[in-house]
Amino acid sequence: MSAAVEGPELEAVAAAAGDASEAADAEDASEAVDGGSRALRFLGGNRLSLDLSPGGCHRLLHLCVQQPLQLLQVEFLRLSTHEDPQLLEATLAQVPQSLSRLCSLVLKGGQRRDTLGACLRGALTTLPAGLSGLAHLAHLDLSFNSLETLPACVLRMPGLRALLLSHNRLSELPEALGALPALTFLSVTHNRLQTLPPALGALTTLQRLDLSQNLLDTLPPEIGGLGNLLELNLASNRLQSLPASLAGLRSLRLLVLHSNLLGSVPASLACLPFLTRLDLRDNRLRDLPPALLDAPFVRLQGNPLGEASPEAPSSPGAAFVPEMPRLFLTSDLDSFPVTPGGCSVTLACGVRLQFPAGATIAPITIRYRLLLPEPGLVPLGPHDALLSCVLELQPHGVAFQQDVGLWLLFMPPQARRCREVVVRTRSDSSWSDLATFLEEEAPKRLWAHCQVPHFSWFLVVSRPVSDACLVPPEGTLLCSSGHPGVKVIFPDGATEEPRRVSMQVVRMAGRDLRALLGEPEAAASPLLCLSQSGPPSFLRPVTVQLPLPSGVTGLNLDRSRLHLLYWAPPAATWDDITAQVVLELTHLYARFQVTHFSWYWLWYTTKNCVGGLARKAWERLRLHRVNLIALQRRRDPEQVLLQCLPRNKVDATLRRLLERYRGPEPSDTVEMFEGEEFFAAFERGIDVDADRPDCVEGRICFVFYSHLKNVKEVYVTTTLDREAQAVRGQVSFYRGAVPVQVPEEAEAARQRKGTDALWMATLPIKLPRLRGPEVPRRGTGLSLAPLNLGDAETGFLTQSNLLSVAGRLGPDWPAVALQLGMSYRELQRIRHEFRDDLDGQIRHMLFSWAERQVGQPGAVGLLVQALEQSDRQDVAEEVRAVLELGRRKYQDSIQRTGLAPKDPGVPGSSAPQPSEPAQA
Repeated sequence: MSAAVEGPELEAVAAAAGDASEAADAEDASEAVDGGSRALRFLGGNRLSLDLSPGGCHRLLHLCVQQPLQLLQVEFLRLSTHEDPQLLEATLAQVPQSLSRLCSLVLKGGQRRDTLGACLRGALTTLPAGLSGLAHLAHLDLSFNSLETLPACVLRMPGLRALLLSHNRLSELPEALGALPALTFLSVTHNRLQTLPPALGALTTLQRLDLSQNLLDTLPPEIGGLGNLLELNLASNRLQSLPASLAGLRSLRLLVLHSNLLGSVPASLACLPFLTRLDLRDNRLRDLPPALLDAPFVRLQGNPLGEASPEAPSSPGAAFVPEMPRLFLTSDLDSFPVTPGGCSVTLACGVRLQFPAGATIAPITIRYRLLLPEPGLVPLGPHDALLSCVLELQPHGVAFQQDVGLWLLFMPPQARRCREVVVRTRSDSSWSDLATFLEEEAPKRLWAHCQVPHFSWFLVVSRPVSDACLVPPEGTLLCSSGHPGVKVIFPDGATEEPRRVSMQVVRMAGRDLRALLGEPEAAASPLLCLSQSGPPSFLRPVTVQLPLPSGVTGLNLDRSRLHLLYWAPPAATWDDITAQVVLELTHLYARFQVTHFSWYWLWYTTKNCVGGLARKAWERLRLHRVNLIALQRRRDPEQVLLQCLPRNKVDATLRRLLERYRGPEPSDTVEMFEGEEFFAAFERGIDVDADRPDCVEGRICFVFYSHLKNVKEVYVTTTLDREAQAVRGQVSFYRGAVPVQVPEEAEAARQRKGTDALWMATLPIKLPRLRGPEVPRRGTGLSLAPLNLGDAETGFLTQSNLLSVAGRLGPDWPAVALQLGMSYRELQRIRHEFRDDLDGQIRHMLFSWAERQVGQPGAVGLLVQALEQSDRQDVAEEVRAVLELGRRKYQDSIQRTGLAPKDPGVPGSSAPQPSEPAQA
């Protein structure tokens, strides 16, 4: 939420400008643009909102041509800049003549988002000169655009009080900026400012100035002339010093300077009479005036206070930057040392860590583990999606003197509107989300970067966009950044102490709701979640605004069909509170007052009992449909592949795998929901090899997260004498608790015909007769799981290991293929068959080669040699580590069965720890 909304003096302007926003939420986005008659639907009183609907410029041009009487009364205009630049310029040129009484003009981009949920910039690069004729204009918002210079017409708007220029490409501000005598709020965050004009000090009426997230290294002394300034935000710049003239800001209450390069601050800051907060976190302060050091309103975390100063640079003006040691860990290492000098570390799993100098007082050893997701380690919210495995860094809870940089690699989520990616960590006994920045290395390689004060567990989560604000005693306004029509108004006196309130908004597709209810005209508003810190209720009621359900307006509304639903955990039902509140309806919105925060939902339906239906819709929103398929390897029927993936990818996956596997057709797949717990039990003479770490008493228990693209290879062994006969069997899937006993054939048949909610499906498995004296008998304790390459003494490479190798080869795969002996013609055929899928090319090459090597001696060594000759020593080291792990496990199993004596002096003779993964 922008700071403009938080300012009390701008609350009336921002609230009025936002009342008509999100008008497109009330109608189908695919509605064609066909003239001014439809454009009048977006005109409500003196507000005209055309920013969240395609064709907004066309609608405004039609209105300007027709000149209806209502247009002459418009004072607030919102227009999207995601339009054709020429059309946008022509439309803005008509504004001064047609909307002469305009006092608020919002020309923002950011209504559209990319695949990661980041707001896209608008096409606005300048403004028509005629806009300076808007004599009543007081509020101008040009955020999220492509401005490189401030348009000249802005400097000729003497009545302008609020100017928002955030998220543009401004490298400087003009000297003429001082000619705006009425300006009280200026926001230029997330730009490229390197210097500030001295004329900035002439803005004597300025009360709030936000210049955070720029490239400023100095401040002009004239900034001390802003005598009426209340708030100054200079966070995340490159400031190395502050001018002494800041002592002239006698009205200043809030000064934010965190994340700069400050080595000292003027002692005169302690003399500012009204200063209530001074944020100096994450700088280079080694000393501080005593008056500030003991002040309760000063924040100093992340500064090397009290440490010796570094050596002076060799040349005047040159910054001293010591060389940071860099460590690259191989897969056989799970720890590394960190000294007070700092270091940069890249783990074998791809995670990057940066310890700044002074982060630790004494040398310390850091240990790490990469864990598979489990319910206790995956604190997902109702609408969250997991994007990574769980990273554990030890020792837990050891606080660093400076925050440590952490980069986690994750798979990009599917394109979803109004979602964001955050790093989640455990602190004390609760989980929290860290401030996260995304860095793109390649289209399918994204980094989530954050700063961590101590170590614990970390994972990457996709969640609905969360908007938050600090509610002061004088009240404020909180708007949803993804759904501007959703807002909460906090009145004066709602709280005695400042409280932090957060908001999340989730939309449900109309077709899903109508299919669930079986009602063509059913509709629902976005789902609103409100949470707060402090006591459970406010001193005065808080006003909540929700858009009316899609297709419903205040003109055609049947109040008997409108239901306001409320849900508060831990209750499992939704309550209809329509009769308990006063619903104030406009033609676009519904407003009501609440004192407790939880979930609110506005429904429009003919159904009477809505609570149970809302619960079903809620469950549908929370979970993602996935399917589980079971396939049997053609050349090795003992090997059964279990794969869980999003439902829309089942057909394509089956087409790709059925050349090497045989098994159920798509109609036999098991439909479930992402995150559900299920059990696979093997019946009729088939048992799971219980020696595997992920097996418990012969049954497999998984919690699947489809966004991780989980693939589990399950190996089965028979309970009968396999030398005598072939074995036929089946695998059954259950929800909830594991059955006490694996069902017999008759009971399984009865369950299939019955209504047992635990049973989901039974899929057939056929195990052939094994011949030869080398086959061990049941009861030896040896694992009979067939593997792809290698042998028990030298180590195995499983299919998951080959998938891991394939995922790291990248564009180097043709060189590896040639070193493996594959012909150039075969490479060309693979390129043509998977011409739009690089991952498919790599996997097909590697697995087609591996299938030809089954049973051949020296295959694993050939792969390692090919990787080394292709300059992929890193992957070769990974393969060697996997082989070593396999050899250790083989020796362990031999010792457990008594076939070999236990030698404590032999490396790897100890039993494997339960924390070791099933497959390296």
